[in-house]
Amino acid sequence: MDFNRLFLTCPSLRLARPLHSLFIVSGRTGDLLLSTKLLNLYSRLGDLPSSILVFEHSPSKNIVSWNSMISSYVHHGLFSLAVGCFHRLLATPGIRPDAFTLPVTLKACQDLDEAKKMHSLVFKLGFVWNVFVSASLINVYSRFGSVGDAEKAFGEMPYRDLGSWNAMVSGFCLNGKAVEAVRVFEEMVREEVGMDKVTVSSIVPVCGQLENLLMGMSIHVHVIKRGLNSDIFVSNALIDMYGKLGCLDEARQVFDRMEEKDLITWNSIIAGYEQAGNPSMALKLFDMMKEHGIEPDVLTLVSLASAVAQLGDDRRDRLVHCYVMKRGWDVDDVIVGNAMVDMYAKLTKIKAAQKVFNRMPAKDVISWNTLITGYSQNGLANEAIETYEYMEKYEGVAPSQGTLVSVLPACSHVGALQQGMIIHGRSIHIGLEMDVFVATCLIDMYAKCGRLQDAMLLFEQVPKRSTGPWNAIIAGHGVHGHGDKVLRLFSDMQQEGVKPDHVTFVSLLAACSHAGLVDQGRQCFQIMQKTYGIEPATKHYACMVDLLGRAGQLDAAYEFIKSMPLEPDSGVWGAFLGACRIHGNVEMGALVSNYLFEIDPENVGYYVLLSNMYAKVGKWDGVDEVRSLVRRRHLQKTPGWSSIEVDKKVHVFFTGNQTHPLYEKIHEELGILQAKMKSLGYVPDYSFVLQDVEEDEKEHILTSHSERLAIAFGIISTLPKTPIQIYKNLRVCGDCHNATKFISRITDREIIVRDSNRFHHFKDGSCSCGDYW
Repeated sequence: MDFNRLFLTCPSLRLARPLHSLFIVSGRTGDLLLSTKLLNLYSRLGDLPSSILVFEHSPSKNIVSWNSMISSYVHHGLFSLAVGCFHRLLATPGIRPDAFTLPVTLKACQDLDEAKKMHSLVFKLGFVWNVFVSASLINVYSRFGSVGDAEKAFGEMPYRDLGSWNAMVSGFCLNGKAVEAVRVFEEMVREEVGMDKVTVSSIVPVCGQLENLLMGMSIHVHVIKRGLNSDIFVSNALIDMYGKLGCLDEARQVFDRMEEKDLITWNSIIAGYEQAGNPSMALKLFDMMKEHGIEPDVLTLVSLASAVAQLGDDRRDRLVHCYVMKRGWDVDDVIVGNAMVDMYAKLTKIKAAQKVFNRMPAKDVISWNTLITGYSQNGLANEAIETYEYMEKYEGVAPSQGTLVSVLPACSHVGALQQGMIIHGRSIHIGLEMDVFVATCLIDMYAKCGRLQDAMLLFEQVPKRSTGPWNAIIAGHGVHGHGDKVLRLFSDMQQEGVKPDHVTFVSLLAACSHAGLVDQGRQCFQIMQKTYGIEPATKHYACMVDLLGRAGQLDAAYEFIKSMPLEPDSGVWGAFLGACRIHGNVEMGALVSNYLFEIDPENVGYYVLLSNMYAKVGKWDGVDEVRSLVRRRHLQKTPGWSSIEVDKKVHVFFTGNQTHPLYEKIHEELGILQAKMKSLGYVPDYSFVLQDVEEDEKEHILTSHSERLAIAFGIISTLPKTPIQIYKNLRVCGDCHNATKFISRITDREIIVRDSNRFHHFKDGSCSCGDYW
């Protein structure tokens, strides 16, 4: 009977056991080669106890049988038994480990100390010359994160083959050492070692991480020359790299030329289009994937959910969720649950996002981050802060970098300075204060909460200031109206060799606009193009129109718009309309408004601007016409609100709202202030009342504006002369601006107001903006 062939081909335990009986009856159990093959048979079929039985009852053992037994333990995940078996081998007279024993045993090492002991044994037994053993050492050190020891083992090798180089490159990649991986790969190229599919599959993703397109394309050329492009793993790696680098044409070429495509192929190309902002193609590819009979997995659904969110597709989001629920993924898989929360939040369906979040039985820190971000992006800053507090206090989840980056903008939005300072303290405790993203958000938070000195102090402490922190501090000084300081900071940024980006120039131009620095703004616009090669986007053009318009140069602003190489969007024309309102050019404002109502018909802000212009000159028929248009189009004006933080609690007031527990006292305080203001010469500006009503009613409407309610609450809730700081979601109206100057004088308080445009520091009856805002 040919036991050799039967042991190699036996398909099941049901057949293996009678075969084993026949082997015993044949009297050939002393045949060491056949006994070892029987051991391997049981191991292959999952019956490790029988493998052990065959091994232990074998009358004699050689290195091959010992290797098979160690390998069986490793195959079944019994690593400590594998190492124990190896030590038994060492204690057995006449048996010496070979070049197969050590690599298999190295796979069984469970910690770094065990790996180092094996390394010593490799030296002792003289296997440092064996490339297979040395490559295994590199792999085990890399697995435990000790790339320094891996590199040392690599350096000790007297000869290196392709497998050794691959092990070192893979080791650096595994441990996130992208730069080091590239260094070894470049050395490998200089040594003319060559490359195979393992090399390419390891180094190509690194090119994507480092945004090194040139190297990625160079490797692609080598792939084609060596005929590796037919390998599915190589092609998948190339698609993923090109997708992450935004080179969708190149990714699609690789994809289309592939004869065989697996799930990873489809996931890579779908993710590439989704991440590049082409959700329609991502969804089309998903449909093609189903037509090819490929079942999606978790990663597919994550990309799909993000694509649906980008499109704002209400029909698709329900289909995606049904697809997810059908497979039970929203309950069982935290990654999909997170994707669903993110999708609904981005579609402004925050209640649906909450529902999915609450149904998730297991939540990780990313789950909490996603919900916090969702609240923040949907204007629910208080809910974002409360969720963060609940996460830490009651769920015991430690915040990550992503958590801090999610919650700090919420603090900035409503001016929750005390909460922001607590989060700053937490960032110090967990060692993330100097993380560039966290530091940028902290600088932004302090600046937007009116603490510019604290923002500057933190900025100066950041060790490696990249574009992000510079942009944050420049924007911070800009919204405070410090145009000259912004220009000095920009000069410092250039001297430090930090390259500005398009965001930098938006902040620069906005700062020049708020400070009335027309010539300097023009110069910045030119530098952006000529010095840094940044092509202006519509945001930059809108800033320039605002700059010229605020300065009263309406004709120049209009000519500038006509000379634009891009089609002016609503942002550009909206800036021009704002300038018309500031300078009372009703005729031109009405003309521009009609154009805006066509290109951006759902932006109610433009209707409000035109209505304000008509009201200011007493054209009530024009006001009625605009309001009628708003009603016909079923538009709703954005409710004006103002917030103030007192004793670590943020209080939000809406215009005309009377629901606050202290409303009666607030109303009484407003009455007292109104009387004192009038005695000092204050005259209400009724042009900011859009209703054609009696003067008494107009005055009541003005005193019910959200910023007045917040200021009055601050006065009755804090000690005399305590500075008051409030935040308004819309532009502060001219009458409230004037009234706040009087209130600062009457109460002998500094009152800081941040509206949608900038900061206003009121003190002793004047404002830092110089009435230029």
